[in-house]
Amino acid sequence: MQKIDKELDLPAIGNAVARVVQMTSSDEDAVADLTYFILSDVALTQKILRLSNTVRYRTVSGIQVTTISRAIYLLGFNTVRDCALAMLLVERLSSAKHSHAVRAELVKALYASVIGREMARSSKRSGAEEAAIAALFANIGQVLVAAYDYPSYAEIASLVENEKIAQDAAGVKVMGCSFSLIGQSVLREWNIPEAIVQAMTPAPGGALKPSQKTQERMQQIASFSVETSGVFSLKSELAKITAKNALIARFGSALNITSDQLADLIESAETETRMLAEIMGLSDTDLTEDSASAQSETAGIPNELLMNPTPVASEEGEERHPSGKPVKARDRLLAGVQEIMQMTSAGHAQANDVMLHMLETLYNSMGFRFATICLKDAKTGEYRSRIALGEDAARRRAGLIFTLGKQRDLFRLSMESDADLMISDASDTKISELLPAWHRELFHDARSFIVLPIIVQKNPLGFFYADRSQPAPEGVPSDETALIKILKSQVLAALGHK
Repeated sequence: MQKIDKELDLPAIGNAVARVVQMTSSDEDAVADLTYFILSDVALTQKILRLSNTVRYRTVSGIQVTTISRAIYLLGFNTVRDCALAMLLVERLSSAKHSHAVRAELVKALYASVIGREMARSSKRSGAEEAAIAALFANIGQVLVAAYDYPSYAEIASLVENEKIAQDAAGVKVMGCSFSLIGQSVLREWNIPEAIVQAMTPAPGGALKPSQKTQERMQQIASFSVETSGVFSLKSELAKITAKNALIARFGSALNITSDQLADLIESAETETRMLAEIMGLSDTDLTEDSASAQSETAGIPNELLMNPTPVASEEGEERHPSGKPVKARDRLLAGVQEIMQMTSAGHAQANDVMLHMLETLYNSMGFRFATICLKDAKTGEYRSRIALGEDAARRRAGLIFTLGKQRDLFRLSMESDADLMISDASDTKISELLPAWHRELFHDARSFIVLPIIVQKNPLGFFYADRSQPAPEGVPSDETALIKILKSQVLAALGHK
């Protein structure tokens, strides 16, 4: 642990991991929090969007996914959360020393997490989602030892292969402790819930029986996921058949899974793991060769094995106005409109999901530095920021609490007349004189912004606000204005049916 701490900022990784783990789909703010977390990392944003646009997840209509909130709606909260966790591990650890061994272990973690997620999806019992997370982290000990104590990692692998010693027993012989203990120690440092840490403990040997205890069931699912990941790297078809039969003999009764179901699960998991590995930049060698003995890396996964994900345009090099607004803002807005209409037409979208999607579409399409939704508290009459994206979002969201004064400021005028305001230059005297004190204090450097009031049945519920630190003389053309109004109309419709 001391050796790892010298070369790797474990607390920084741990804080990010713990924050994502603590997000639950049952939490009212979970989708917004996960969206904000992903958007704060450009690389993570691009990878999640690329995943969302693969053949496996692409919608029947073929509409490209351009926002994280839409990706969460399409893939499901837990899928995006678990993929984000996997991507965090890969991003922070895949470039470590002896990267081939590390990447091979990371691929096993990916595979185990996919298996665990599929098992969780089919299970109605509590603890299934925690088991999927435990499956992802089950071999974190192997990953870290491969990265920072490779000689021990190689020696343990040799004992397992040549002397047929169990991996944890080999770890104790070489290091004085098992991989499992190292992994659990790291996760405890990261303040991961103890239920997940305990689920990482390998299940007892031999055939397992069904359990009614949540913790034991979690442990069984995590162990099954990890042991099934071993099938992925086997080259011989006979070896794969033997391994599958052993898995059924050990876990079949406990997890109520048949040989046919296992075969389908493995086939699906292999496809998704290859897709994830390609998106994360892991090579084909990592998927097929023994990690301890392989000495070289191949260029990448053969095209015939991939699902040919649809590329999502990178923001790097995109033409923008001096204000920061993309030149192709109209195209981005149009994609957002298509997405939000598809969400609402399905009949399952919640009002909060629709509002978040509109906010993210505005933020990305128009090049704003900050965007928020302010809603009125019916009891106090105060307006509060409920969701915020962009620069210094957490601080601004916390400070954005105010009441509309009696003076006819710009925000009161917008709400009273239900008028969408699009300000190109806030330094203009006529505009600056209408800015309330709270806006001057919190957004003193805002030079262009929009205010879109949310009025349902003549009842002012709040407004969308987004700004830039530069003036926007290019303005908002009529076609972009029309698309923004369509986005807003979908939000009003969702709120009207709430």
